[in-house]
Amino acid sequence: MNESGSVLLRGGTVLPMDDARSVLADTDVLVRDDRIAEIGQNLPAPDGATVVDASDGIVMPGMIDTHRHMWQTAMRGYGADWTLTQYFVWYYLEHGRLFRPEDVHAGNLLAAIEAIDAGVTTVVDWSHGLQTTDHADAAVDALEAVPGRFVLAYGNIQQPPAVWSSAPEFRDFVNRRITGSDMLGFQLAFDVTGDPEFPEKGAFEAARELGVPVTTHAGVWGATNDDGIRLMHDHGFMTPETVYVHSASLSVDSYHRIAATGGSVSVSTESEQSAGQGYPPTWAIRAHGIPVSLSMDTSVWWSGDLFSAMRTTLGADRSRAHLEAHAKNETVTNHALRADEVVAWATRGGADAIGRSDLGVLAPGRKADVVLIKNEHSPVSFPLLNPYGHVVFQAQRGDVHTVLVNGRVVKHEHRLVDVDLAAARAEVERTVEYLRSEMGEEAWVAGMHPEIPESKAIDNPYQYSDYRR
Repeated sequence: MNESGSVLLRGGTVLPMDDARSVLADTDVLVRDDRIAEIGQNLPAPDGATVVDASDGIVMPGMIDTHRHMWQTAMRGYGADWTLTQYFVWYYLEHGRLFRPEDVHAGNLLAAIEAIDAGVTTVVDWSHGLQTTDHADAAVDALEAVPGRFVLAYGNIQQPPAVWSSAPEFRDFVNRRITGSDMLGFQLAFDVTGDPEFPEKGAFEAARELGVPVTTHAGVWGATNDDGIRLMHDHGFMTPETVYVHSASLSVDSYHRIAATGGSVSVSTESEQSAGQGYPPTWAIRAHGIPVSLSMDTSVWWSGDLFSAMRTTLGADRSRAHLEAHAKNETVTNHALRADEVVAWATRGGADAIGRSDLGVLAPGRKADVVLIKNEHSPVSFPLLNPYGHVVFQAQRGDVHTVLVNGRVVKHEHRLVDVDLAAARAEVERTVEYLRSEMGEEAWVAGMHPEIPESKAIDNPYQYSDYRR
């Protein structure tokens, strides 16, 4: 709808996410092509520009999710009552192997559409279901079919990381599909068990050779721990580009190592609260000055929007502070973590984590990934008194009015633009039908409320290593 290449969002409350956490009332944002051209009041509209009335709304940078298993989205809500162990059993040991390339495509397609609908303009696809490069091609095909910005974090839970990352077909995939596109980044995604033999070393070497970051599930109770952090550090594989997901059950020593090497942590609060990786660690991360981004993990359990991430993260951090104070017969009189900070984590924090300084902030010259939160039909949309607090505690995905990605309008007046939702639904329905048939009805139903057999009550879901703590 913006054929002229210009979009003017007129008269909104703008949150540019600068260092001062400014709030710019009755302000316009002008976009030309893929960049923000100007921010100010009463800006003239270029000839042919699309003008969006942003009055009574909030204009902010597109949100960035730094860890989402998009391939699992076709199973939305299936594991609502799972523990982390049950997730490991279902995906890592039993039924994850059933996923075909077309099933990965279906999940990625739905997840990508869901993201832009919720104002999440960039997602790191933590794609650890890539059993073959056909699966990887299907994942990328889906991401490229949706007008969002994505980072493919390539992984394969069914093989040792050093094996799949050194396979000729993997290198061929990288050469064919990872072209340095502005819309598709690339990372390697694998975990470190803590095995003293360090079987993941080859995968780190592959990442170094390719010049790409590593994202890893660290500090996951019963799966990854301080031993893995020490191995990474001792071998020189902790870098400023490394993203440590969860980091919820690490020691002070590990936080020191992450801080000293400049890495960042992706916090998935809904996941950590429910699955059992550990208590959401923002309180510890902040104490060590470690940069934070937010993520949703997987829709097989939880929601896929960062409004939920911001709200639960702020609540979890404050809840711990209150409980800690009460145990000392004290009272918290001022919150240490404020609403503006979690909005920053959901925007510029994500941009910093993926090395994209041109995202996460509204300023001339930055990429035009922009979200307008406005809902004239909602009684919750007014009064707009504290915009940062409103984003965190009042807004939700249904309030996302307009979304721009790379200067392109992909959602307007609460409706997606040029997105075939019916086709995505049909793909997902075929995947669900296939999985249900392959598993059998009894196993399908039992999977939603699984009992863990004694032989599967494991403390190490990574089957390439016999290491036990």
